[in-house]
Amino acid sequence: METGARKWIIVITVVLCALLELIDTSIVNVALTQMMGNLSATLSEVSWVIASYAIANVIVVPMTGFLSEQFGRRNYFGFSVILFTLASIACGQSTNIWELVAFRFIQGVGGGALMATSQSILIDTFPPKQLALGQALFGMGVIIGPTIGPTLGGFIVDNYDWPWIFYVNVPVGILATIFTFLFIKDPESIANAIPRPLRQLDWAGIFLLILGVGSLQFVLEKGETEDWFESGLIVTFSVLAVIGVIGFIWRELTAKNPIVDLRVLTRSRNLALGAILSFILGFGLFASVFIFPIFTQRILGFTAAQTGYLLLPGALLSGFMMPVIGKALQAGIPQKYMLPFGFGIFFIFTFWMSQKITGSAGEDDFYWPLMLRGLGLSLLFLPVTTMSLQGLRGKDGAQAAGLTGMLRQLGGSFGVAIVGTYLERNIAYNRVALLPNISLYDPETQQRVQAFTQNFLSKGFSLEQAKQQAYQVLDFTLMKEASLITYAQTFTMLGLFFLACIPLIIFVKRVRDAGPIDLAAH
Repeated sequence: METGARKWIIVITVVLCALLELIDTSIVNVALTQMMGNLSATLSEVSWVIASYAIANVIVVPMTGFLSEQFGRRNYFGFSVILFTLASIACGQSTNIWELVAFRFIQGVGGGALMATSQSILIDTFPPKQLALGQALFGMGVIIGPTIGPTLGGFIVDNYDWPWIFYVNVPVGILATIFTFLFIKDPESIANAIPRPLRQLDWAGIFLLILGVGSLQFVLEKGETEDWFESGLIVTFSVLAVIGVIGFIWRELTAKNPIVDLRVLTRSRNLALGAILSFILGFGLFASVFIFPIFTQRILGFTAAQTGYLLLPGALLSGFMMPVIGKALQAGIPQKYMLPFGFGIFFIFTFWMSQKITGSAGEDDFYWPLMLRGLGLSLLFLPVTTMSLQGLRGKDGAQAAGLTGMLRQLGGSFGVAIVGTYLERNIAYNRVALLPNISLYDPETQQRVQAFTQNFLSKGFSLEQAKQQAYQVLDFTLMKEASLITYAQTFTMLGLFFLACIPLIIFVKRVRDAGPIDLAAH
């Protein structure tokens, strides 16, 4: 345990590193158009800038417990910060798209350690009775990071150039490296561990992890653009994912020295339930962050910066509420009561948003629903995290942090993939469903076309051109209406998903949180 100023320097260091890693998952999204122009890349090629980072992340995260034990947690964390920082510089210096993709993969390898290792460092920095406080501080970074990424990215792209979205990592990376080697220490369980010889490493487990989880992440990232199972590439990687994941689970449950100790799930019922809830939390966090910017920018014409500013107050509310929720947990309010309440609030948020989806919606319409989302996330993230890690320290704590981190990220990838596919396909479906309402023989439609035509004639178009433009406007209006219906349906679908999660909490047989969080007895 750490005390005094040293403890808070460690907290600031690891929370900033986790924040950096999460910001970088979304900050590049708003710069893709600039990258396409500057690097002469197609949309398909530039999408690999996002996919390569995510694939590297999800492979590394579950291995962080083993790598910390093998090389020493301080050394591994410090090396990862250095790797992340150097890769950020290299990304900004890239001269073609495939250089950038390669350096983003390396950045993802470094970034994967920043999340899970930061969490395990906090577990051992705070005494057991203050676990909720430590995880509240960590949660601030997890909730705020994906939200401020597009805001910060939009500001940088509007005022500077796209390489600066990577260069902003450098000062924080340098400070974090210095503080890591000056202040962070390994716990005794890791400091006294004897590194395994290379020949004794779980190479089969490493291979199956890369094959299974890497292929699964590839399918989720590229499935929509490749038309899912209509593509032979997606079918091939789906088969590899199934083989790899099943083989990985079998290997890690039977190996003497597994790369990822899945048996920790059997030793902690709280962790097993927390792992499921981490997946659900990731689904909701990333799916809702994904759909809202698409709606505001495609339909309402907001800029990326405007959208980011809209999301920011709710994210800040989540950050502010984290210590409050932590105090409530320490005071004895059980997680099993907070979690259904959090899911219920998220359901209200999504239902409220479905009512706000109109073509005339403005910024004020979304302020309070997004604030409610922020409150709901704070009531979900901290109880899930503290429940998952309850009673686990040292090696088990590091393994648990890696597992929950991986499942939270996979949940986010599933959420984005499912919502993205649902949007694209249902917009087309709703457009076809609305077509019978538009007939050139209908007097109201004829009046609209005539009004559009007269408008274009007044701007100097010929009669034929004006008619063509009028029909295009009519088609655009039809597509916009179909899109509005689909976005509302998507928020409703998300709400029903969260509503269905409440029985999982209510009817779970045993959650060890009947009293205040006091892990000293474990």
